[in-house]
Amino acid sequence: MAPLYNLIVDLATISNEPPLDATQTADGRTLAWIDATFGGWWSSEAVSGANILERRDGAPIGFATVDPRGLRFRWLRGLAREPGVGVLGPIGVAPEERGHGIGRQILRQALQALRTRGYERALIGAVSGERLVRYYADAAGARIAEEFDRDALLGPWPRAVVMASGNGSNFQAVVDASRGGTLPLEIAALVVNDERAYAVERARHAGVPASLVAWERGEEQRRTYDARLLKAVRRYEPDLVLLLGWMHLHGDDFVTAFPEMLNLHPAFLPLDPSCDTVTMPDGAEIAVFRGPRAVRDALHAGSGWVGATVHRVTRATDRGAVLARSPLRIEPREEEAALMERLHGVEHQLVSTAITRWLFERPSS
Repeated sequence: MAPLYNLIVDLATISNEPPLDATQTADGRTLAWIDATFGGWWSSEAVSGANILERRDGAPIGFATVDPRGLRFRWLRGLAREPGVGVLGPIGVAPEERGHGIGRQILRQALQALRTRGYERALIGAVSGERLVRYYADAAGARIAEEFDRDALLGPWPRAVVMASGNGSNFQAVVDASRGGTLPLEIAALVVNDERAYAVERARHAGVPASLVAWERGEEQRRTYDARLLKAVRRYEPDLVLLLGWMHLHGDDFVTAFPEMLNLHPAFLPLDPSCDTVTMPDGAEIAVFRGPRAVRDALHAGSGWVGATVHRVTRATDRGAVLARSPLRIEPREEEAALMERLHGVEHQLVSTAITRWLFERPSS
Protein backbone atom coordinates (compact mmCIF):
# COMPACT_ATOMS: atom_id res chain seq x y z
CA MET A 1 0.00 0.00 0.00
CA ALA A 2 1.08 3.59 -0.63
CA PRO A 3 2.49 5.42 2.40
CA LEU A 4 0.66 8.17 4.25
CA TYR A 5 2.29 11.52 4.97
CA ASN A 6 1.88 14.18 7.61
CA LEU A 7 2.62 17.56 6.07
CA ILE A 8 3.65 20.68 7.96
CA VAL A 9 3.07 24.32 7.01
CA ASP A 10 4.89 27.27 8.55
CA LEU A 11 2.00 29.63 9.27
CA ALA A 12 4.27 32.69 9.26
CA THR A 13 4.39 32.29 5.46
CA ILE A 14 0.60 32.53 5.09
CA SER A 15 -0.93 35.84 4.05
CA ASN A 16 -3.04 37.74 6.58
CA GLU A 17 -5.97 37.82 4.14
CA PRO A 18 -8.72 37.30 5.14
CA PRO A 19 -7.86 38.85 8.52
CA LEU A 20 -10.68 37.24 10.50
CA ASP A 21 -11.10 33.72 11.83
CA ALA A 22 -14.07 32.85 9.61
CA THR A 23 -14.68 29.42 11.12
CA GLN A 24 -18.12 28.00 11.77
CA THR A 25 -19.81 25.06 13.39
CA ALA A 26 -20.92 22.68 10.64
CA ASP A 27 -24.71 22.30 10.63
CA GLY A 28 -26.51 18.99 10.21
CA ARG A 29 -27.03 19.45 6.47
CA THR A 30 -23.32 20.04 5.91
CA LEU A 31 -22.37 17.05 8.04
CA ALA A 32 -24.74 14.80 6.09
CA TRP A 33 -23.40 16.19 2.79
CA ILE A 34 -19.86 15.41 3.93
CA ASP A 35 -20.82 11.79 4.57
CA ALA A 36 -22.63 11.45 1.26
CA THR A 37 -19.75 13.00 -0.69
CA PHE A 38 -16.57 11.80 1.00
CA GLY A 39 -17.18 8.30 2.25
CA GLY A 40 -18.77 8.26 5.67
CA TRP A 41 -16.43 9.20 8.52
CA TRP A 42 -15.28 12.77 7.91
CA SER A 43 -18.40 14.28 9.47
CA SER A 44 -17.38 13.07 12.92
CA GLU A 45 -14.06 14.87 12.44
CA ALA A 46 -15.78 18.03 11.18
CA VAL A 47 -18.12 18.14 14.15
CA SER A 48 -15.15 17.93 16.53
CA GLY A 49 -13.59 21.18 15.26
CA ALA A 50 -14.36 24.49 13.59
CA ASN A 51 -14.89 24.69 9.86
CA ILE A 52 -14.34 26.83 6.81
CA LEU A 53 -17.49 26.32 4.73
CA GLU A 54 -18.20 27.20 1.14
CA ARG A 55 -21.78 27.16 -0.14
CA ARG A 56 -23.59 27.84 -3.38
CA ASP A 57 -27.31 28.68 -3.31
CA GLY A 58 -27.38 27.56 0.32
CA ALA A 59 -25.94 24.11 -0.41
CA PRO A 60 -22.44 23.09 0.76
CA ILE A 61 -19.80 22.65 -1.93
CA GLY A 62 -16.58 22.62 0.10
CA PHE A 63 -15.22 22.55 3.63
CA ALA A 64 -12.10 22.34 5.75
CA THR A 65 -11.95 21.43 9.43
CA VAL A 66 -9.49 23.20 11.72
CA ASP A 67 -8.38 22.44 15.25
CA PRO A 68 -10.40 19.24 15.76
CA ARG A 69 -10.33 17.87 19.30
CA GLY A 70 -10.48 14.38 20.76
CA LEU A 71 -9.43 12.43 17.65
CA ARG A 72 -7.57 9.16 18.24
CA PHE A 73 -5.99 8.43 14.86
CA ARG A 74 -2.51 6.96 15.05
CA TRP A 75 -1.01 9.63 12.79
CA LEU A 76 -1.95 12.27 15.37
CA ARG A 77 0.20 10.77 18.14
CA GLY A 78 3.51 12.38 17.20
CA LEU A 79 4.12 15.82 15.72
CA ALA A 80 0.46 16.78 16.11
CA ARG A 81 0.93 16.85 19.90
CA GLU A 82 3.83 19.28 19.88
CA PRO A 83 3.24 22.83 21.20
CA GLY A 84 2.32 25.35 18.54
CA VAL A 85 1.03 22.76 16.07
CA GLY A 86 -2.60 23.00 14.96
CA VAL A 87 -4.35 20.27 12.97
CA LEU A 88 -6.00 20.99 9.62
CA GLY A 89 -8.27 18.48 7.97
CA PRO A 90 -10.19 16.87 6.60
CA ILE A 91 -10.66 19.14 3.60
CA GLY A 92 -12.88 18.45 0.63
CA VAL A 93 -14.59 20.01 -2.37
CA ALA A 94 -17.56 18.54 -4.24
CA PRO A 95 -16.33 16.68 -7.34
CA GLU A 96 -18.33 18.88 -9.71
CA GLU A 97 -16.76 22.01 -8.20
CA ARG A 98 -13.12 21.00 -8.49
CA GLY A 99 -10.71 22.75 -10.82
CA HIS A 100 -12.02 26.26 -10.08
CA GLY A 101 -9.70 27.24 -7.24
CA ILE A 102 -12.22 26.66 -4.45
CA GLY A 103 -9.99 24.13 -2.71
CA ARG A 104 -7.01 26.48 -2.60
CA GLN A 105 -9.17 29.28 -1.28
CA ILE A 106 -10.58 27.10 1.51
CA LEU A 107 -7.13 25.75 2.32
CA ARG A 108 -5.59 29.18 2.77
CA GLN A 109 -8.55 30.40 4.81
CA ALA A 110 -8.16 27.38 7.07
CA LEU A 111 -4.45 28.01 7.50
CA GLN A 112 -5.13 31.64 8.32
CA ALA A 113 -7.74 30.54 10.87
CA LEU A 114 -5.16 28.38 12.62
CA ARG A 115 -2.70 31.27 12.74
CA THR A 116 -5.42 33.52 14.17
CA ARG A 117 -5.92 30.91 16.90
CA GLY A 118 -2.27 31.27 17.88
CA TYR A 119 -0.68 28.28 16.20
CA GLU A 120 2.76 28.55 14.57
CA ARG A 121 2.54 25.48 12.37
CA ALA A 122 -0.27 23.53 10.73
CA LEU A 123 -0.29 19.76 10.37
CA ILE A 124 -2.18 18.29 7.41
CA GLY A 125 -2.56 14.64 8.34
CA ALA A 126 -2.68 11.32 6.51
CA VAL A 127 -2.13 12.67 3.00
CA SER A 128 -2.10 9.84 0.46
CA GLY A 129 -0.31 9.96 -2.86
CA GLU A 130 2.37 12.11 -4.47
CA ARG A 131 -0.21 14.16 -6.37
CA LEU A 132 -1.78 15.49 -3.17
CA VAL A 133 1.62 16.08 -1.59
CA ARG A 134 2.57 18.23 -4.59
CA TYR A 135 -0.77 20.04 -4.44
CA TYR A 136 -0.31 21.08 -0.81
CA ALA A 137 3.31 22.02 -1.45
CA ASP A 138 2.30 24.27 -4.33
CA ALA A 139 -0.80 25.75 -2.67
CA ALA A 140 0.60 26.34 0.82
CA GLY A 141 4.29 25.54 0.94
CA ALA A 142 3.63 22.29 2.82
CA ARG A 143 6.46 19.82 3.27
CA ILE A 144 6.59 16.22 4.41
CA ALA A 145 7.25 16.00 8.13
CA GLU A 146 6.29 12.39 8.92
CA GLU A 147 5.89 9.30 6.75
CA PHE A 148 3.90 6.23 7.77
CA ASP A 149 3.62 2.75 6.41
CA ARG A 150 -0.12 2.20 6.07
CA ASP A 151 0.07 -1.42 7.20
CA ALA A 152 2.00 -0.40 10.30
CA LEU A 153 -0.60 2.27 11.08
CA LEU A 154 -3.39 -0.28 10.78
CA GLY A 155 -1.50 -2.52 13.17
CA PRO A 156 -1.50 -6.31 13.58
CA TRP A 157 -4.53 -8.13 12.26
CA PRO A 158 -7.15 -8.40 15.01
CA ARG A 159 -9.39 -11.41 15.49
CA ALA A 160 -13.03 -10.67 14.77
CA VAL A 161 -16.20 -12.60 15.50
CA VAL A 162 -19.14 -11.74 13.25
CA MET A 163 -22.68 -12.17 14.59
CA ALA A 164 -25.52 -12.40 12.08
CA SER A 165 -29.11 -13.59 11.95
CA GLY A 166 -29.97 -13.76 8.27
CA ASN A 167 -28.59 -13.75 4.73
CA GLY A 168 -25.10 -12.64 5.74
CA SER A 169 -24.24 -10.48 2.72
CA ASN A 170 -22.32 -8.07 4.94
CA PHE A 171 -20.47 -10.98 6.52
CA GLN A 172 -19.57 -12.08 3.00
CA ALA A 173 -18.36 -8.58 2.12
CA VAL A 174 -16.07 -8.54 5.16
CA VAL A 175 -14.73 -12.01 4.37
CA ASP A 176 -14.07 -11.00 0.75
CA ALA A 177 -12.29 -7.80 1.81
CA SER A 178 -10.17 -9.72 4.30
CA ARG A 179 -9.24 -12.45 1.85
CA GLY A 180 -8.60 -9.85 -0.85
CA GLY A 181 -6.09 -8.03 1.33
CA THR A 182 -7.98 -4.73 1.52
CA LEU A 183 -9.13 -5.22 5.12
CA PRO A 184 -6.53 -6.49 7.62
CA LEU A 185 -8.90 -8.53 9.74
CA GLU A 186 -8.86 -12.19 10.76
CA ILE A 187 -12.39 -13.60 10.73
CA ALA A 188 -12.20 -16.02 13.64
CA ALA A 189 -15.81 -17.21 13.58
CA LEU A 190 -19.42 -16.56 12.69
CA VAL A 191 -22.12 -16.83 15.36
CA VAL A 192 -25.80 -17.03 14.35
CA ASN A 193 -29.00 -17.33 16.35
CA ASP A 194 -31.21 -18.77 13.60
CA GLU A 195 -30.62 -22.18 12.04
CA ARG A 196 -32.13 -20.90 8.77
CA ALA A 197 -29.55 -18.11 8.43
CA TYR A 198 -27.88 -18.35 5.03
CA ALA A 199 -24.84 -16.76 6.60
CA VAL A 200 -23.91 -20.25 7.84
CA GLU A 201 -23.64 -21.49 4.26
CA ARG A 202 -21.45 -18.51 3.41
CA ALA A 203 -19.19 -19.35 6.34
CA ARG A 204 -18.94 -22.98 5.22
CA HIS A 205 -17.83 -21.94 1.73
CA ALA A 206 -15.31 -19.51 3.22
CA GLY A 207 -13.91 -22.04 5.69
CA VAL A 208 -14.91 -19.90 8.66
CA PRO A 209 -16.05 -21.74 11.82
CA ALA A 210 -19.75 -21.15 12.52
CA SER A 211 -21.70 -21.60 15.73
CA LEU A 212 -25.47 -21.70 16.15
CA VAL A 213 -26.66 -20.30 19.48
CA ALA A 214 -30.44 -20.24 19.21
CA TRP A 215 -32.87 -19.09 21.86
CA GLU A 216 -36.00 -21.13 22.45
CA ARG A 217 -37.94 -18.40 24.18
CA GLY A 218 -40.61 -20.65 25.65
CA GLU A 219 -38.09 -23.07 27.11
CA GLU A 220 -35.15 -21.00 28.29
CA GLN A 221 -34.89 -17.90 30.42
CA ARG A 222 -33.25 -14.85 28.87
CA ARG A 223 -30.39 -14.71 31.37
CA THR A 224 -29.53 -18.36 30.68
CA TYR A 225 -29.44 -17.75 26.95
CA ASP A 226 -27.33 -14.62 27.38
CA ALA A 227 -24.82 -16.62 29.41
CA ARG A 228 -24.60 -19.29 26.69
CA LEU A 229 -24.15 -16.64 24.03
CA LEU A 230 -21.43 -14.90 26.00
CA LYS A 231 -19.58 -18.19 26.48
CA ALA A 232 -19.90 -19.07 22.78
CA VAL A 233 -18.33 -15.80 21.63
CA ARG A 234 -15.75 -15.55 24.38
CA ARG A 235 -14.16 -18.89 23.46
CA TYR A 236 -12.93 -17.37 20.18
CA GLU A 237 -11.07 -14.62 22.11
CA PRO A 238 -12.05 -11.83 19.71
CA ASP A 239 -10.42 -8.41 19.61
CA LEU A 240 -13.52 -7.12 17.80
CA VAL A 241 -17.14 -8.23 17.67
CA LEU A 242 -19.13 -7.22 14.59
CA LEU A 243 -22.92 -7.24 14.64
CA LEU A 244 -23.86 -7.46 10.97
CA GLY A 245 -27.59 -8.04 10.79
CA TRP A 246 -27.73 -9.48 14.31
CA MET A 247 -31.38 -9.40 15.43
CA HIS A 248 -31.07 -9.71 19.19
CA LEU A 249 -30.38 -7.10 21.86
CA HIS A 250 -27.36 -7.95 23.97
CA GLY A 251 -27.53 -7.81 27.73
CA ASP A 252 -25.32 -5.64 29.91
CA ASP A 253 -22.90 -8.48 30.69
CA PHE A 254 -22.24 -9.09 27.00
CA VAL A 255 -21.67 -5.38 26.26
CA THR A 256 -19.28 -5.16 29.20
CA ALA A 257 -17.38 -8.28 28.14
CA PHE A 258 -16.74 -6.97 24.62
CA PRO A 259 -16.09 -3.22 24.73
CA GLU A 260 -14.77 -3.35 21.16
CA MET A 261 -18.09 -4.14 19.50
CA LEU A 262 -19.54 -2.47 16.41
CA ASN A 263 -23.07 -2.65 15.06
CA LEU A 264 -24.34 -2.03 11.55
CA HIS A 265 -27.72 -0.29 11.68
CA PRO A 266 -29.85 0.35 8.54
CA ALA A 267 -30.56 4.02 9.21
CA PHE A 268 -28.74 7.35 9.10
CA LEU A 269 -28.08 8.01 12.78
CA PRO A 270 -27.19 11.42 14.24
CA LEU A 271 -23.66 12.09 15.46
CA ASP A 272 -25.17 13.20 18.76
CA PRO A 273 -26.61 9.94 20.16
CA SER A 274 -29.10 11.84 22.34
CA CYS A 275 -30.90 13.31 19.30
CA ASP A 276 -34.06 11.76 17.90
CA THR A 277 -34.02 13.70 14.62
CA VAL A 278 -31.30 13.92 11.97
CA THR A 279 -30.73 16.33 9.09
CA MET A 280 -30.16 14.94 5.59
CA PRO A 281 -28.02 16.28 2.70
CA ASP A 282 -30.96 18.18 1.20
CA GLY A 283 -31.67 19.92 4.51
CA ALA A 284 -34.70 17.79 5.40
CA GLU A 285 -35.00 16.91 9.08
CA ILE A 286 -36.36 13.42 9.64
CA ALA A 287 -37.03 11.16 12.58
CA VAL A 288 -34.27 8.80 13.64
CA PHE A 289 -35.29 5.23 12.91
CA ARG A 290 -33.82 2.98 15.57
CA GLY A 291 -34.78 -0.59 16.32
CA PRO A 292 -35.08 -3.77 14.22
CA ARG A 293 -37.38 -2.50 11.44
CA ALA A 294 -35.72 0.82 10.58
CA VAL A 295 -36.19 0.62 6.80
CA ARG A 296 -39.82 -0.48 7.05
CA ASP A 297 -40.48 2.24 9.62
CA ALA A 298 -38.95 4.85 7.31
CA LEU A 299 -41.17 3.75 4.43
CA HIS A 300 -44.31 3.73 6.58
CA ALA A 301 -43.46 7.22 7.85
CA GLY A 302 -43.17 8.54 4.28
CA SER A 303 -39.53 9.49 4.79
CA GLY A 304 -37.51 10.50 1.75
CA TRP A 305 -34.34 8.97 3.16
CA VAL A 306 -32.84 5.88 4.74
CA GLY A 307 -29.18 5.15 5.28
CA ALA A 308 -26.67 3.02 7.12
CA THR A 309 -24.52 3.62 10.18
CA VAL A 310 -21.77 1.67 11.93
CA HIS A 311 -21.56 2.63 15.58
CA ARG A 312 -20.09 1.42 18.84
CA VAL A 313 -22.40 -0.75 20.91
CA THR A 314 -23.51 0.56 24.27
CA ARG A 315 -26.27 -0.36 26.67
CA ALA A 316 -28.52 2.18 24.93
CA THR A 317 -29.92 0.69 21.73
CA ASP A 318 -28.46 2.25 18.54
CA ARG A 319 -27.01 5.20 20.47
CA GLY A 320 -23.28 4.47 20.47
CA ALA A 321 -20.60 6.70 18.97
CA VAL A 322 -20.74 6.75 15.17
CA LEU A 323 -17.71 5.50 13.25
CA ALA A 324 -19.16 5.88 9.75
CA ARG A 325 -22.53 6.58 8.18
CA SER A 326 -24.02 7.08 4.75
CA PRO A 327 -27.41 8.47 3.64
CA LEU A 328 -29.49 6.95 0.85
CA ARG A 329 -32.42 8.69 -0.84
CA ILE A 330 -35.61 6.65 -1.32
CA GLU A 331 -36.81 6.55 -4.92
CA PRO A 332 -40.46 7.45 -5.66
CA ARG A 333 -42.77 4.48 -5.05
CA GLU A 334 -39.82 2.27 -4.16
CA GLU A 335 -40.71 -1.05 -2.53
CA GLU A 336 -38.95 -2.33 0.54
CA ALA A 337 -37.21 -5.24 -1.22
CA ALA A 338 -35.70 -3.01 -3.91
CA LEU A 339 -34.66 -0.43 -1.35
CA MET A 340 -32.99 -3.06 0.82
CA GLU A 341 -31.07 -4.34 -2.19
CA ARG A 342 -29.69 -0.86 -2.88
CA LEU A 343 -28.98 -0.31 0.79
CA HIS A 344 -26.95 -3.52 1.03
CA GLY A 345 -24.56 -2.11 -1.56
CA VAL A 346 -24.07 0.96 0.64
CA GLU A 347 -23.63 -1.18 3.75
CA HIS A 348 -20.92 -3.40 2.25
CA GLN A 349 -18.64 -0.45 1.61
CA LEU A 350 -19.54 1.32 4.85
CA VAL A 351 -18.64 -1.66 7.03
CA SER A 352 -15.13 -1.77 5.55
CA THR A 353 -14.80 1.99 6.03
CA ALA A 354 -15.83 1.77 9.68
CA ILE A 355 -13.54 -1.17 10.43
CA THR A 356 -10.63 0.66 8.80
CA ARG A 357 -11.31 3.64 11.03
CA TRP A 358 -11.48 1.38 14.07
CA LEU A 359 -8.09 -0.05 13.09
CA PHE A 360 -6.57 3.41 12.73
CA GLU A 361 -7.88 4.43 16.15
CA ARG A 362 -6.70 1.41 18.14
CA PRO A 363 -4.10 2.02 20.83
CA SER A 364 -0.58 1.20 19.69
CA SER A 365 0.34 -2.40 20.43
